[in-house]
Amino acid sequence: MSEISYDQFQAVDIRVGTVIRAEPFPEARKPAIKLWVDFGPEIGEKKSSAQITGHYDPDTLPGRQVMAVVNFPPRQIGPMRSEVLVLGLFDADGEIVLIGPDTKVPNGQRMC
Repeated sequence: MSEISYDQFQAVDIRVGTVIRAEPFPEARKPAIKLWVDFGPEIGEKKSSAQITGHYDPDTLPGRQVMAVVNFPPRQIGPMRSEVLVLGLFDADGEIVLIGPDTKVPNGQRMC
């Protein structure tokens, strides 16, 4: 594992947002869900594609707060332009579990 400086860590802008809409993404090469996430007034609403179908159904995601990197360049995922990278961890079976606060916080708060 290589070490990074605090300034390098600060360059990655990780914020909390609330999923406001989620839909299946059948056009993706790997099973995925389209997410629309509200990051508050400074950043606004952003779209993302997330390979989270192992634990999540699109109907259960609206209202859930998630953490995401908001300062990566957008990436084209099939017909969708993914604007943020929603963060998660692999479980023992290799399925992604979303990362988010366990208590509701204001959208757009930066991870510190």
